[in-house]
Amino acid sequence: MKNVTLQQIYLKIKIMKPTLVVLAAGMGSRYGGLKQLDGVGPSGETIMDYSVFDAIRAGFGKIVFVIRHDFEEDFKQKVLSKYENLIKVELCYQDLNALPGGFTCPEGRTKPWGTNHAVLMGKDVINEPFAVINADDFYGRNGFEVLSEALSKMTECNDYCMVGYRVGNTLSESGTVNRGVCTTDENNYLTTVVERTGIGYKDNEIVFIDENNEKQTLDANTHVSMNMWGFTPDYFRHSEEYFINFLSEFGQEMKSEFYIPTMVNHLINNGTAKVKVLDTTSKWFGVTYAEDRPDVVVKLQSLVDAGEYPTPLFK
Repeated sequence: MKNVTLQQIYLKIKIMKPTLVVLAAGMGSRYGGLKQLDGVGPSGETIMDYSVFDAIRAGFGKIVFVIRHDFEEDFKQKVLSKYENLIKVELCYQDLNALPGGFTCPEGRTKPWGTNHAVLMGKDVINEPFAVINADDFYGRNGFEVLSEALSKMTECNDYCMVGYRVGNTLSESGTVNRGVCTTDENNYLTTVVERTGIGYKDNEIVFIDENNEKQTLDANTHVSMNMWGFTPDYFRHSEEYFINFLSEFGQEMKSEFYIPTMVNHLINNGTAKVKVLDTTSKWFGVTYAEDRPDVVVKLQSLVDAGEYPTPLFK
């Protein structure tokens, strides 16, 4: 076997393109139907199409989709067929019975085990720094650019990142929203993410009601988490270990979920890992309810008209 020098290993790591993990197993129960496959762009593009397009031009080398078995064929025909000749793609499946040894899914449970369980489904096909996003959220070109740049420089374990969206760029015109408001230390490393509810504009200010039922204001540039993360492969090992603890405590519940923020907070609080918060100028939007769809269609059309995206995206 040919000897491989440390320099060669370093160069391989240095030029390795990051992977994008797309969490697409959600049932979309509030919206109705598979919202990940709903065409909202001028030529019938899905929100996920725009994420893949942005990821490719930002330098990602592979896309891993986490889906459910029950819509595999529909997904392959309507989604994968568009990307297969543009970038390497992998399919992984979130399954209720994909549990560590010694654990079984409680009888009657139908709810998936949460976003961090979905991430774990990719552990056998990912050996490089990787990003995680929701399939049904629009993150914007700059979000992928700053994340790809950070991931391409990652060479240390336990040193992660997340894209912090400016809260003013994530608000809905149709009502208030809930957001994970981030606080950071002097080096822009994440210290806490606190879920705030009822965030919206009032009298030209961004306000929310705190846990004491008092009105508080937020600066428009305050960072919030929109579930756009960057990890190195050691994250899978940490997640497997902590998932066992999670199942020991909550595994017999019908609706318990193992979330990414749960895992990240655990790693930060016990000093195992740190998470750099990256700023982006991109505006975030998504389809939570069916009523959101017309607004998303208008926003995507305006981005196409401004030259941000071609139509159709994939020719």
